[in-house]
Amino acid sequence: MPKLSGLAALAPFGSPIFRSLWLATLLSNLGSLVQAVAAGWTMTTLTDSEQMVALVTASTTLPIMTLSLFAGVLADNYDRRRIMIVAQSLMLAASAGLTLVTWFDLLTPWLLLTFTFLIGCGAALHMPSWQASIGDIVPKDQVPAAVMANSMSFNLMRSVGPAFGGFIIVALGAAAAFAFNAMSYFAIILVLIFWKKPVAEQALPREPFAQAATAGLRYVGLSPNLLRIILRGCLFGFTAVSVLALLPLVAKDLLTGSASTYGLLLGCFGVGAVIGALTNARTRSKFNTETIVRTAFITMAIAVLLLASGYSLYLSALALLVCGACWMTTNSMLNVSLQLSTPRWVVGRALSFYLMSNAFGMVTGSWLWGLIAETHGLQMALVASAAALVIGGMVGYKLALPEYHRLNLEPLNRFIEPTLAVQLKQRTGPIMITVDFDIANDDIPEFLSTMSQRRRIRIRDGARRWSLLRDLEQPNIWTEKYYVATWVEYIRHNQRRTVSDSETTVALDALHQGSEPPKVRRMLDRQTI
Repeated sequence: MPKLSGLAALAPFGSPIFRSLWLATLLSNLGSLVQAVAAGWTMTTLTDSEQMVALVTASTTLPIMTLSLFAGVLADNYDRRRIMIVAQSLMLAASAGLTLVTWFDLLTPWLLLTFTFLIGCGAALHMPSWQASIGDIVPKDQVPAAVMANSMSFNLMRSVGPAFGGFIIVALGAAAAFAFNAMSYFAIILVLIFWKKPVAEQALPREPFAQAATAGLRYVGLSPNLLRIILRGCLFGFTAVSVLALLPLVAKDLLTGSASTYGLLLGCFGVGAVIGALTNARTRSKFNTETIVRTAFITMAIAVLLLASGYSLYLSALALLVCGACWMTTNSMLNVSLQLSTPRWVVGRALSFYLMSNAFGMVTGSWLWGLIAETHGLQMALVASAAALVIGGMVGYKLALPEYHRLNLEPLNRFIEPTLAVQLKQRTGPIMITVDFDIANDDIPEFLSTMSQRRRIRIRDGARRWSLLRDLEQPNIWTEKYYVATWVEYIRHNQRRTVSDSETTVALDALHQGSEPPKVRRMLDRQTI
């Protein structure tokens, strides 16, 4: 596993644009955390319903669950810089609206949830483009450090933002906190506007939206490594969100505190996350991904039990330090694993599926833990979530996370578009492709096993109606056959092949007994009627 030394962890800051965006995001994160504290605490003053308080977190994460695929397709097919500008502008407008409604004393519980939902829509649109842009801004070997720096940005502000937000609420009121958040978006919008991002040349036409969404779903669905990462992200969001969703109630009911108490507790959570980020490089150098994530699940369960005891502010603060470290470690490890286990052409969509699953877990968890708190008590809800965290950790014994450094997902770049005797337009199709192999009888079991891997790769990258045929008159001849919708999709299919995928091709070529390479034929499917 790649190691991050102290200097390597700072390497992404050598990029001026990464440095500028990181600093602007730092301020934006501060505003977001002030807004989160204000929204959570304001809801406790508007209603006595524990479930409504928990839904404040759900209203922010629900858009991520519902809109991330849309945002991921946009991130892979359009200018990510412009997408982020639109997303930040949306959040600015929603925050300004929330400020005005609060200032004129028109805020209701459902109106508060509506505005936090709109802010969440902006975040859902922004995140896939921002996270996918990391690989465009810094070299591949700096991606883990850049992801960690982004987590550090949020959690540095989490260590001071909540307390700062609590102070603003007590001193100036909730409207001032919402106004501060609205102003925090200006810095990142200005940096994005002045970012002179190189425009990538598009040799092929942009994929239609529905086709791009289907391609992303197909790729993720046929990538076992990605499915494991996404599942664990969903489980962690579901089980761990109880801490953030119920923390306003912990501060108010268990500790009989004020908005400042809530801000202090969130600050402890942020400090713990920063500690987790600072120790992450050393941890990653000693343990594999699965061991780290599994341990974080179980350690957080113990901390949640300590939080449920509600004995004192000091013990609760200690529990939140541990929870913050586990939260940051798990989410950053899963994020890095997913980005480095996905080729660049589909990374935005893969990230969107991860964000969707994580948000789905957080939304359903916020609702469930809030419901249990309302019907069976706050402490019972925290104990139940601790038990769920233990179960989530145990899942790793059956579905261990992959070690991403074993995969080389750089484009193979060996495909040369063939010269055709028939003139085709890019949208002409369907195209049928056949590949003939000469396989010795003793090699058939190995050939079939390797072909099973080839089938998954073909379909994952866009092939349809894949089949394997055996010649009845020459049983040593085997034919791989598949279709693609159009000629441009055939080119796209071949350009998606990675260096790791080539291992299957090398294995099949080694099994081929003919004096010439396997014969490839490309045919246009035509009906006579």
